[in-house]
Amino acid sequence: MNLSIPRRGLLGGGIAAATLPRVARAQSKPIRIGVLTDMVGAYAANTGPGSVAGTKLAIEDFAKLHPNVKVELVSADLQLKPDVAVQIAGDWLDNQGVDLITDVPLSSAAFAIGDMVKTKDKAAIFTGGASADITGGHCGPNHLHWVYDTWSMPHAVVDATVKEGGDTWYFITADYAFGHALETDAASFVAAAGGKVLGQALAPFPGTTDFSSHLVQARASGAKVIGFANGGADTVNCIKQSAEFGIQKGGQKIAGLLFLIHDVHGVGLTSAQGVLLTEPFYWNMNDGTRAFAKRFGKLMPGNVPGSVHAGQYSAVMHYLKACVAIGPDKAKASGRAAVDQMKAMPTDDPLFGKGAVRKDGRVIHDMHLFEVKSPEHSKEPWDYYLHRRTVPAAQAFRPIDQGGCKFAQS
Repeated sequence: MNLSIPRRGLLGGGIAAATLPRVARAQSKPIRIGVLTDMVGAYAANTGPGSVAGTKLAIEDFAKLHPNVKVELVSADLQLKPDVAVQIAGDWLDNQGVDLITDVPLSSAAFAIGDMVKTKDKAAIFTGGASADITGGHCGPNHLHWVYDTWSMPHAVVDATVKEGGDTWYFITADYAFGHALETDAASFVAAAGGKVLGQALAPFPGTTDFSSHLVQARASGAKVIGFANGGADTVNCIKQSAEFGIQKGGQKIAGLLFLIHDVHGVGLTSAQGVLLTEPFYWNMNDGTRAFAKRFGKLMPGNVPGSVHAGQYSAVMHYLKACVAIGPDKAKASGRAAVDQMKAMPTDDPLFGKGAVRKDGRVIHDMHLFEVKSPEHSKEPWDYYLHRRTVPAAQAFRPIDQGGCKFAQS
């Protein structure tokens, strides 16, 4: 799906700067926030221009509260290439005065940037990258993980599906760090619920658009459930092609393990109806989320915010509040000091509700199990979800003692 956005107005080019508000005399340099995202690739609908829009709204709201603190926004396309992401991040930190890097919808790049901000004493908040290893084996004192991860997203979906009879699984997996982590976590939940994994098919990433051979293998396995351990356009293509192959009509269920609202939009309700999924945010959840969606729609005409877009707002607001708490100059001087302050403050906003930042850098908040509506039950554009249940924050994410984060145990 291609998002509709007046990109010249929002981005002003490949790397855009929006300066808010006037310079405070006591602040020597502006706080600079870099949104490193996927502008046109497989994850652009779920991140991309919408992540920039969510960040811009956070900066606007922060400026109303603290008009004397100057904040600047830059953005760039990582092209879903780890080396490109690392090169941009290094230039931002070394030459462009960027203090916080956000989004990064590529787990391998997030691992490297997490190490980079630790070395350079800057800060990162990963909202688009999904691997739970970001706060596990690749945890660190200078970065946080917001929105979701490969543990929280499949947890409720797998549990509910197995309880409803889907006790044998076959995975179609994106062949890189995120896909492997998503499959590993999902498979552990299948086993814990009493189910069995019958096999997997790996799909090269990026670049796979035809999943017919993978779907043939999945159908031949006889598994009751085919789990898609991928995301974005890959999940959209898998679900569309599974419908073309008549897999659901043949009695097999499908499960999108990281299936988000813009993916549902790309698939369409006819093919996606009945699919269970997990998200921390839904634009039509309550008055607060609907108000945010209305503002977001002015920057992104015809679209609604997804979880990562809302996560950008939530994460950036929390970071900026921490900067004020310790002083902007101190926050610029030490990313770790800013991250420590974020951990000391509870999270609370109208999009994710109340939460906390753990020592390992995992931000915990409620998650929600949804079922995709049928076309006849959808009452307005983007009215896609039936709320099945809420998973409380304390249960929604991997326990800190199971993640292998040495930093959190020191």
